[in-house]
This record gives sequence, structure tokens and C-alpha cells, in this order.
Amino acid sequence: MKEKQQSSNAFPYWGWLAIFLIAIFWYINWGFTGLRTHWGFFPLWLGYILLIDAVTFFRKGNSLLSRSIPGFIFLFIVSAPAWWLFEAINEVTQFWHYSDRERFSDLEYALYATLSFSTVIPAMFTTAEFVGTYAIFKKEIKGPKIGGGHKDRLILLSLGVLMLACVFVFPEYSSAFIWMSIYLILDPVNHFLGNRTLICNTATGNWTPVLVLWTASLICGFFWELWNFYSLPKWYYTVPFVDFWYVFEMPLLGYLGYLPFSLELFALYHLIAGLIGRWEDYVKV
Repeated sequence: MKEKQQSSNAFPYWGWLAIFLIAIFWYINWGFTGLRTHWGFFPLWLGYILLIDAVTFFRKGNSLLSRSIPGFIFLFIVSAPAWWLFEAINEVTQFWHYSDRERFSDLEYALYATLSFSTVIPAMFTTAEFVGTYAIFKKEIKGPKIGGGHKDRLILLSLGVLMLACVFVFPEYSSAFIWMSIYLILDPVNHFLGNRTLICNTATGNWTPVLVLWTASLICGFFWELWNFYSLPKWYYTVPFVDFWYVFEMPLLGYLGYLPFSLELFALYHLIAGLIGRWEDYVKV
């Protein structure tokens, strides 16, 4: 009965705009020849973000966009520098690469890349809110209690620093640590700063927010890799020890990296939101 009541909301206008954007730019990214994804990536993913947000609004009566347009724009602003952080790490590890990089000047590459990177956090968080509308995630899903004490948080922080150091010192053996270290460092830091964290939930054994983000990450990861496959320019991977059983350009085991990546985005966003003192409770995960 509750689900029926939620679904009685009118489908919002931005959802129809989203369907149009996806239909047009999916065709362009896959159907056109020559370079096109550098300008087609953003509108395609804007369509995805708006559609998922619209479906969320339809299901529960509110969404990220409907709650705050400035807050929604802030997601895009935070997203670009957040992903550039991982690009900086990849300069050392070289685990992923972009085709046809040489066909762009440094300025062109920086501008197009920043525009594309701005969609990462909005995609993840709109998907997480959508996932959270389902009944299974509306109750506490219990798991081990992690991060409850000051000592535990210091251990997590130290482990994150050690993992990040391994990425730079032994990159060929540390690919998984990229997607774990930033979260293990920043979530305890956020706790010390009084920002929103996930360890406040896991400390009581509530793993629902983590599982919501993990589910959202796999959905986003599927579409990132799907739409990338026939695009140009595109990214591809050279990850030691897991370069087999490819699903699109990504090794099958590589999809596991999306799970902790979603937690890193959560921690990065709330670090920045906490520092500026706005939109700390905007994301309902």
C-alpha cells in the first residue's frame, strides 16, 4: 500500500527531458564516427542523472533536484575536483588510459575532462537515493560494528595512509588500494571534524547506507562501462593480475572497485560540504 502511495506522484518534467537527452546522445556516442564523446559524454550522463532523479521523485515525492537546485549544482562542482584526485593518483599507477589523448591540446583536454568528471558524484548520489526508495533499504541492515571507538578510527586512518603509500611505492601490487585508501583516510577525518560519516552508522552495526551506496555503484559502473564501450574517445584499463574476463573494457574483477569508490565519493563530498558549512545533510543516503 505504501509503495502504491509513493508511485502516485506525477512523473516530473525533467524526466521527459532526460529521456530525450539519453536517446539523442546515446545514439551520437555509439552511432557517429570520429571523435564525439568528448562533447557527448556530459549530456548523456546529464540525461541519466535527471532520469534517475525524476524516477526517485516519482517514487517518493522528493529528490535531490526537487529539494535544492543550488545543492544539485553543488554536486557537479564538487565532482570534478574529486575525480581529478584519482587522475592524479593514476599519473603514477597508469591503471587506466584515454584513447586519442594526443588529438587534444592540454587546455582542451582539461576543459572536456573537467566537464565529464563533473557528472560522477551526481550520478552516484542520484542513483543511491533511487536505490534507497526500495523497501529492503528502508530498514536497518545489521552487520559487524566497525569504527565505534577512537582507537578504531585511528586504526582505519592509519590503514588508509599505509594503503595509499603502497599505491605509490608498489603500484603494480596495489590497484585495489586506490579505491579503499581515500575512504579509510577521509571518513575518520570527517568524524574528527564533525562532518557526516559512514562509520557513525557502521559503529552501531547499521550497514544500510553502505549497502545503498554499493548497490548504486554497481548500477553506475555498469552504465559507465556500457556507454564507454563504443565511444570515442574512450577509456581502457591495464590493471596487473586482473586483466581477464572483460565485461566491456573493464575486467570483471575490476567492478569490485566500484564498491569502495562509492564510499570515497561520499567521504570526499562530505569533507568539502563540511568545510564550507553547506549541504551537509542534503544527500539522503
